[in-house]
Amino acid sequence: MSSTDAPPTLREGEMFHVFISYSSTDYQWTHALIDQLEALGLHVCYHERDFTPGRTVLENMSECIQESQKVLLVLSSEFVRSRWCLLEANMSLFRDCLERKPIVPVLLEPGVTVPLHLCHLTYLEVSDPEFMTKLMKVLFTPNRQLQGSTVVPYQPPSIYNGKALQPLTAVNVESLYKWDSGTFSEMEVPDQLRLIIEDQDKYRNAIGIINSVSDLQVWLRPLWVRVLLYISGVIMFIILVGMFVYLTALITTSIIPRRVNNEPTGEWIPVIACFFFIPIGLILHLSLWKNDDEKHVVREMQKAAGRANTILHEEKLLMGCRSNSKIYLVYVSLDGCKCEFEETFKQQVSPDEAFKKALLMFSSGYACCLAKRHFPFPQPDSYLGHLDGGVCFCQYVSQQLNRGEWK
Repeated sequence: MSSTDAPPTLREGEMFHVFISYSSTDYQWTHALIDQLEALGLHVCYHERDFTPGRTVLENMSECIQESQKVLLVLSSEFVRSRWCLLEANMSLFRDCLERKPIVPVLLEPGVTVPLHLCHLTYLEVSDPEFMTKLMKVLFTPNRQLQGSTVVPYQPPSIYNGKALQPLTAVNVESLYKWDSGTFSEMEVPDQLRLIIEDQDKYRNAIGIINSVSDLQVWLRPLWVRVLLYISGVIMFIILVGMFVYLTALITTSIIPRRVNNEPTGEWIPVIACFFFIPIGLILHLSLWKNDDEKHVVREMQKAAGRANTILHEEKLLMGCRSNSKIYLVYVSLDGCKCEFEETFKQQVSPDEAFKKALLMFSSGYACCLAKRHFPFPQPDSYLGHLDGGVCFCQYVSQQLNRGEWK
């Protein structure tokens, strides 16, 4: 193809055809690719060789991106986890540069959770047999001819509406039992959220609400249930001890079963039965108790997520909870849905109160469904909702109301 006969001409102010950003753990694969690209005549920029000593990392990256025609991101699990790489790919820092540069995301491994601000891009997958052909076509095509291609420059935030972010994991996950409440870091706002949340105190307050679901709160809920369980447990323990003492007395006084005409007398059978079945009943009782705790702690965390979402929805962020160790995050605008509530409830109750009640009751479940792309009902016509290609919040609430979920 003529477009790949020679690398594109470097224009004024350009020194490189492509700036490659990658994690150090992917060094071997990336440098093998760099060798191939440079053998074809491309000028490649990467940090080990081309950053200027004595300057800050951010200054170096900004300058190298400005001096390059394109930006290639080698996406791997380590790339996404590393703050270094997230900063390197963070468009809030380099928006002025990157909105004029085509971005070429290369998916190094399947199953990588891609940062929100890269979700709108179409990836080149290393596992694709045509990977090198597709990559060469992009890199050897001048930027002005890439309009409508698979790589596009920075897009406005509306394109991310409904996107799932990387979930939050409890900091105490290693020591967390199923019936305990998870604890999440309040101090540090994850890098993926720094681009989204303007008021980071809102995020900390929201996490504080989640963390307010303490183990003690779960253990003491509601108090009369706990008292009843304790009383029944004590009674069962007293019966167990009493039967054990009675059995011991039978043994020591030689009343324990004698055989009459080669048959047991039968007087010991109720004793032995109680001795074996009461502990089994007690163990079963405690198991059901803990199983109830496990369900209750998740319910309490879901309620807490609903309260947190009354704060976070203003930042176009919702939290959802389906377990005690993980919080799902979605970037979604509820502005259209809020207007729908105002129109629907203006003659009945306070629209703001109705919207807040819906957030408290349904926003956690909605965030989980949106993150998982699975809803417990047929997806309604998207043109009737406020989320392109998905179920919006007011559609979700409407379905829940039809199922009698409003309390």
